[in-house]
Amino acid sequence: MAESSGTAAPTTPTDATQGPATHATPTLGGASEPNADQLALFSFQLFSKLEGAVTSGMIHLGDRLGLYTALRAAAEPLSSSALAGATGLHERWVREWAYNQAAAKIISVDDSERFSLSPEAVAVLATPDHPAFGMGMFHRLPQTMEALNAMPESFRSGLGHDYDSHGCEGAVGIERSFEPWNNANLLPVVLPALAGVVERLDAGISVADVGCGAGGAVLLMSNAFPASRFTGYDISRYALDRAATKLAASGARNVAFVDPREHPLPDDHTVDLITTFDCIHDMTHPQRMMESLRAAIAPDGTWLLVDIKAHDSFAENARKNPMASLMYGISVLSCMSSAMSDADGAGLGTLGLSENKAREMSAAAGFTRFRRLDVDSAVNAFYEIRP
Repeated sequence: MAESSGTAAPTTPTDATQGPATHATPTLGGASEPNADQLALFSFQLFSKLEGAVTSGMIHLGDRLGLYTALRAAAEPLSSSALAGATGLHERWVREWAYNQAAAKIISVDDSERFSLSPEAVAVLATPDHPAFGMGMFHRLPQTMEALNAMPESFRSGLGHDYDSHGCEGAVGIERSFEPWNNANLLPVVLPALAGVVERLDAGISVADVGCGAGGAVLLMSNAFPASRFTGYDISRYALDRAATKLAASGARNVAFVDPREHPLPDDHTVDLITTFDCIHDMTHPQRMMESLRAAIAPDGTWLLVDIKAHDSFAENARKNPMASLMYGISVLSCMSSAMSDADGAGLGTLGLSENKAREMSAAAGFTRFRRLDVDSAVNAFYEIRP
């Protein structure tokens, strides 16, 4: 198999248990021979990362081809033939895909090789309105991995690439990543955690969502608070196009979506509520943005800052975040790349805006009050910041 495929098969930890352990021995030049047990373990660890990457590609296909949706809709476990029939696909391809997914324990398989989804898998893989829905990052996986082709030059020049370099599907992936949780939690959980904000929204205030993406949060709030006025700001033409389409479908009349390069934020302290969802760490000049927010916000206004949970050091992130390696890798391909897409970009990166960092930067921008909200999220931290 390994010879015909051109892929070296990794040695597993089980192989390493056969025979006595050997210890590193010096060789010419002062180098050491690897310990056989540790070599097997390292090789297994390395190829487990490749397995994850390849299985991620299969998850993308399962989402894109409607295979998870078909499994969810089935009244009983499906054979590969039945699954192929339900999706209009070729059975042999579906069978190999299903074997990958079952071997990876993403989908379930019985002794008759019939495939199904556990209730948890239904929520994560096939229920777009469930807050745990996880297909957004897999949706944009091809665009994210395509960025690898541009990375060598970025490593040499220092210049990254903005989110529009990932194309329209990149914007859709971001939308699918964050909207399910926001749709379930923004109105009943997050906004009520802000002191007095819901009452003011009911009465009618001016709201700016900076880095609005496809506009989901803006449209959700605008529907709930028709007396208030909402403006979404973003520099992604793909995200703004999607926001405009969704706005037209919604019929909302208290919303506008604009490019801040054409319609800047006001600088006369007239915005009562500012929201920034998962975007400050992606910005080339986050400190300058915070200063713009300070110029825009009313004296009694509120800034809701939502950003990725992070700690102050790499050591803390690596120790406390089981997804740290994923976060740092995504940062290279996406978040930090965006944050360095200007020659003098700050480059915070995915895990670059810890609570202490956010506190320091907002104070430097002229904000005087900072409070972490008691909002439970596996990914994000929530802060109430005031002038």
